[in-house]
Amino acid sequence: MAHKKKYKSIGEILSKDHFRVSMFGSARIKGNDKTYKLIHELTRQLGRREINLVTGGGPGLMKAAHEGHHLGSMENDAYSIGLVIHLPNKIETENKVPKIKKDFKFFSARLEHFIALSNAVIVAPGGIGTLLELSYTWQLIQICHIYKIPVILFGEMWGGLIKWMKETMLKEHYIDKEDMEYIFIAYDVEDVLEIISAEKKEFAKGKKNLNMNLIKKKIRAHYFKHSHKLI
Repeated sequence: MAHKKKYKSIGEILSKDHFRVSMFGSARIKGNDKTYKLIHELTRQLGRREINLVTGGGPGLMKAAHEGHHLGSMENDAYSIGLVIHLPNKIETENKVPKIKKDFKFFSARLEHFIALSNAVIVAPGGIGTLLELSYTWQLIQICHIYKIPVILFGEMWGGLIKWMKETMLKEHYIDKEDMEYIFIAYDVEDVLEIISAEKKEFAKGKKNLNMNLIKKKIRAHYFKHSHKLI
C-alpha cells in the first residue's frame, strides 16, 4: 500500500491547490437505504480516482460518504474532510472516518468553508438543510461571488424541483436561463463521475477564474492571518 500524506488542518489543505468535491445530503439516510448504498459507491469511486471529498461529520449520508471514500482512497493520497455542526438540544453522532475535521456552531460559517473548499458540488437527497446548502451555493454562483462550479443534483427527487423552477421562476423572469446552465441532474453514479472527471480536467488546465472566488479568498486570508491557531 502506498504511503498516504497526512494533513493536519483545514489551513494546511487550503494552502494546497487541490481539486475537491463537496457533498450535501440528509443525516437521516439509513444504512439499508438505496441512497446510502449509492453514496457509498459514488464516494468509493471518487476516492479511487484520487478526488478529495468534503462533507459533514455526522451520520446518514455523511457516514456513507466518508466510509466509501476511505475504502476507495486507501492506496493513494486522496483525503476526506468532515465539517461538523453542533446543534442546540441535539448531539450529532460524529463518525470517526475523516482524518481532517473542524467543528462549527453556526451553519453560516460552515457553509462558507464548504464553498471555500469546493471545486464541484454534489447534492444528494435531503431535507431543509440540504435545500439551504443548495440555495446558498447556487446564489453565490449566480452573483459571481464564486466561479461557476458544477452543481450536481444526484437522485430522482430533484427533477420535480427543477421543473417547478422552470415553470414558475424562469417563466416569471425571476431567474435567467443562464442560472440553470451549471445545474446538472444525475440519476446514477456513472453520470456523476463523468461530470466530475470533466471538471477536474478543466481544473488541471487552470482555466477557472480562481480570482473570482471571493469566499475562498476570505477564508484563506483568515487562516493565513491566524496561522498559529490552525485547527
